[in-house]
Amino acid sequence: MTPPTAPAPRRYDAVVVGGGHNGLVAAAYLARAGRSVLVLERLDHTGGAAVSTRPFTGVDARLSRYSYLVSLLPKKIVRDLDLDFRVRGRTVSSYTPVERDGRPTGLLVGGGERRTRESFARLTGSQREYAAWQRFYGMTGHVARRVFPTLTEPLPTREELRRRIDDEAAWRALFEEPIGGTIEEHFADDLVRGVVLTDALIGTFADAHDPSLTQNRCFLYHVIGGGTGAWDVPVGGMGALTDALAGAARAAGAVLATGHEAVRIETDGRAAEVTYRSADGEGVAAARHVLVNASPQELAALTGAPPPPPAEGAQLKVNMLLTRLPALRDPAADPREAFAGTFHIAEGYEQLATAYARAAAGEPPAAPPCEIYCHSLADPTILGPDLAHRGTHTLTLFGLHTPARLFAGDNDAVREELLRSTLAQLDAHLAEPLADCLATDAEGRPCVEARSPLDLERDLRLPGGNIFHRALSWPHAQEGTGRWGVETGRANVLLCGAGAVRGGGVSGIPGHNAAMAVLEQTER
Repeated sequence: MTPPTAPAPRRYDAVVVGGGHNGLVAAAYLARAGRSVLVLERLDHTGGAAVSTRPFTGVDARLSRYSYLVSLLPKKIVRDLDLDFRVRGRTVSSYTPVERDGRPTGLLVGGGERRTRESFARLTGSQREYAAWQRFYGMTGHVARRVFPTLTEPLPTREELRRRIDDEAAWRALFEEPIGGTIEEHFADDLVRGVVLTDALIGTFADAHDPSLTQNRCFLYHVIGGGTGAWDVPVGGMGALTDALAGAARAAGAVLATGHEAVRIETDGRAAEVTYRSADGEGVAAARHVLVNASPQELAALTGAPPPPPAEGAQLKVNMLLTRLPALRDPAADPREAFAGTFHIAEGYEQLATAYARAAAGEPPAAPPCEIYCHSLADPTILGPDLAHRGTHTLTLFGLHTPARLFAGDNDAVREELLRSTLAQLDAHLAEPLADCLATDAEGRPCVEARSPLDLERDLRLPGGNIFHRALSWPHAQEGTGRWGVETGRANVLLCGAGAVRGGGVSGIPGHNAAMAVLEQTER
């Protein structure tokens, strides 16, 4: 719990509404630039969705409860803010189990080029798919190197970004045509196609051929991180990042007021007042700028503006603690490798299409697609010494194609139904039931917790449980996006949360960009 701090004085250069990681980034940058900054956080702690908690009673394991991997956080932010924060790379990118011709096998991506090539050949019977994989990710790697550095710069125009990428085939494949067609053009194997497609569907309810290209935008952000597309493990858990950010903001002089909920923003475009509530009653903080680290819906409610279109999340998040990693049916698969990367379940190309169609029709998928990884294999520091000594491990599961609408009738019942069917899909690839490996808490209950989109909406005020606050945007200027992609209809009110242009994921980019916009305005 973060110690509450009483806001004082009443007037600040900037008030940041929301103490999630983007708000903390903005606060740290502005405070280090000599601005007086107040952060108002509704909860009793900072960090938002990027926190580490002990979810299981009496068990000394700190899990990254909601967000859990890092890719989009620029090293520039870590350097600029002098953060004591590290990530650890994963030697295995993914493992996907499958049954072919009546025998259990799987696709391992990682562990070295030779092993990856051999795994593709063993699964598909030739070198064709691996060669296609190299070409495809060579293309996305080129795009990543060109696009990622622009995310902390003023927004390029569409044509500027196109020229910067300087590859018409890549531009057409990622920015103009549904990703499904591109995947089908490159790959023939259903399982390989599915592994590629999953990056387009994380928290995004869409078909591979959706003409809106919302799936393309999701895919893009999942393959450009750090200029490589690598997804890394935060050492010490995700809370290590937000704790470091809070420390940096405080050290620079920012005031972090937890237990203080902003309820109204009034502005004439030059000066603003933020009304907030706390256990001590109602107060008002005046500021030249207000940075809102909350959803566009919350921004509209605070300012009295018309609300944006409704958002909808589409994921089932499950945290587990195991006494040991389960053995796999695939005799060639080592659990310590298979679970170290992303472990794909029911994510063949046709399986994903079937799950989407069923969910779009209003029914939970019969074979819910999901992906799993084991944080403790890369970073055992999140476990207490006794747990680590006994070989205890965490499992984090992220389910796809489970839109909020499915849970509207009976959230608890549908969540439990999907949890059972999801774990059954996993069991089909295990040599022993997962239930036999689950740890129990101090009260004898299995260490499993599941969260639906409606749970995330209730607990974190994510609109519709959408982890990105709304559909992800293209990383270039569009009508009304402003110079940095954080501007709103009010000159001195900026959106620095995931709903900003180039928002989504644990990146700090909207916080950085909002701070840069403020500094530009005030230094003119």
